[in-house]
Amino acid sequence: MNDGDHETVVIPHADLTADVLRRVVESFVLREGTDYGQEELSLDQKVARVMRQLHRGAAQIVFDPQSQTVDVVLSVVRPRKR
Repeated sequence: MNDGDHETVVIPHADLTADVLRRVVESFVLREGTDYGQEELSLDQKVARVMRQLHRGAAQIVFDPQSQTVDVVLSVVRPRKR
């Protein structure tokens, strides 16, 4: 992914151990400003929701070498060819 002047690296979630994947997703959902609407969800529910998005390909994990940070972002959905 190109983000301005530098490239981010997509990290396939399946390449991470279960423990590391859980910590990455927990870190993401615990960040201030993460909004899940008017629903009150537990940490486990939020983590499960993000995990489902990762498994479906609706989200992906990216690493920014410049800032040395990891993030979860929505995947770019490409239209299907007919």
